[in-house]
Amino acid sequence: MKLQISFDITNIEEALKIAHQVEPHCDQFEVGSLMLYAFGTEAIRAFKKEFPHKKLIADAKIIDRSAEIIELLSHAGADQITVMGSTNKNVLYTAVQAAQQQNVRLMLDLIDAASPGQIAMTAQTIGINTIIAHKPHDEAELSDFLDQWDMIRGNTKLPIFIAATITRENIAPILALKPDGIIIGQAITQAKNPAQEAEYFYGLCNIKTNVAA
Repeated sequence: MKLQISFDITNIEEALKIAHQVEPHCDQFEVGSLMLYAFGTEAIRAFKKEFPHKKLIADAKIIDRSAEIIELLSHAGADQITVMGSTNKNVLYTAVQAAQQQNVRLMLDLIDAASPGQIAMTAQTIGINTIIAHKPHDEAELSDFLDQWDMIRGNTKLPIFIAATITRENIAPILALKPDGIIIGQAITQAKNPAQEAEYFYGLCNIKTNVAA
């Protein structure tokens, strides 16, 4: 199971400082949507310059103009880019073609998908690489989100990452689902000791991965 750390910090210098602290304890970094809104491709370039060998995800949440956005972000250094599950199928097809041309991968975010199981099935057939089962940041209850898991997992063989405002307190039922990866932001980046928190979650991911294997 992989650990992806999301940086939704509107201060590039602070984000990079934390990234250096947690870098040994995660598999990949995500430049979150807030950073992209604040700094655009500058944020991608800054992370790629500091961590050239770390897989870098751009949480662009693409819903339109997919070819142009993918070209911009891939040239800046993104390895994977998020696209929304609710977007028009033509946008998804265009995104897949653009990603293949630019040699980057796509993560399909199901946060706003009306029929997540159906979209998960479609994603597998059109060339999406990874799915994100995503609980909205402002949604308090985890139970409704977890109820969707079987619908998503049962309709695709693609890797699935879970993003659900994960903390020490709620991670157990999420790990029990055995996702391919988890995405954690504030629980690590806003902790008093980010490195310690990253090491804790990374250890859980590795324990679960080894048991599953």
